Amino acid sequence: MPGKTALIVLAHQEQNSFNYAMKEAAASSLKRKGWRVLESDLYMMRFKAVLSRDDITGKARVPSHFRYAAETLQAWKEGRLAKDILVEQKKVERADLIIFQFPLYWSGMPALLKGWIERVFTRGFAYSFQAMYSEGPFKKKKALLSFTTGVSSSMFSTSGLNGDINVILWPLQNGILNFTGFQVLEPQIVYAVAHIPQEGRAQILKNWEKRLETIWDEKPLKFLPLQDFEDFTGGFVMKKDVEEALSDSKYGPTVGQHLRMPLPPDSQLRSECSQL
Repeated sequence: MPGKTALIVLAHQEQNSFNYAMKEAAASSLKRKGWRVLESDLYMMRFKAVLSRDDITGKARVPSHFRYAAETLQAWKEGRLAKDILVEQKKVERADLIIFQFPLYWSGMPALLKGWIERVFTRGFAYSFQAMYSEGPFKKKKALLSFTTGVSSSMFSTSGLNGDINVILWPLQNGILNFTGFQVLEPQIVYAVAHIPQEGRAQILKNWEKRLETIWDEKPLKFLPLQDFEDFTGGFVMKKDVEEALSDSKYGPTVGQHLRMPLPPDSQLRSECSQL
């Protein structure tokens, strides 16, 4: 896609890792198709993952009671965020597509990647309570999670010991990516990577490169739009008419808003188009 820009955020400590190889394969494939590719190799950058008062420059508005979200919002408005945050925000602004490449640790992202999100996705820049979910600031951008696991896919099945991978993905894909407005693409998952022989790994990299050739044409996963909820005192709740319209469905609408019905199968793994 000539004219498009991708950002690959890598969170792995070793350059001889399969995650690094996935990053390299993605960058090469996208460049061949005319993409501009930006990279944030968080371990190599020694990116600071811990939130602190040092994340703003100048005086705090209320130094006696430092409220991180409020202070960074004001600093963002005034251009007073820390330099390393500003550099990463500029990359996000330029990117049409963001790929998060990481190993799954403790059913989530590595701490360094979570810290990047917490520091870079500041209030105002990445969300507000007037602009979130389907109306979020990044609604014209696409994003996907590309990660490896230590165990097989059967362990992440509905009867597996680790539990349904759709449930594990929900807070990452809905609570982070969808919350900030991204069109969330199907995740790229390499299960039990340490147990895959070399020829198998080579094929996985080829398949990943092939997918990325047409990545911009992919349809995103489905989430309920913000308009399906109304702001009652204490938080947003699904509108009664929306809930009633969904009440006769075989499955709940999402993993999170399931209305006490069976969870929609693989809704965090495949878009409705790819399930047809």
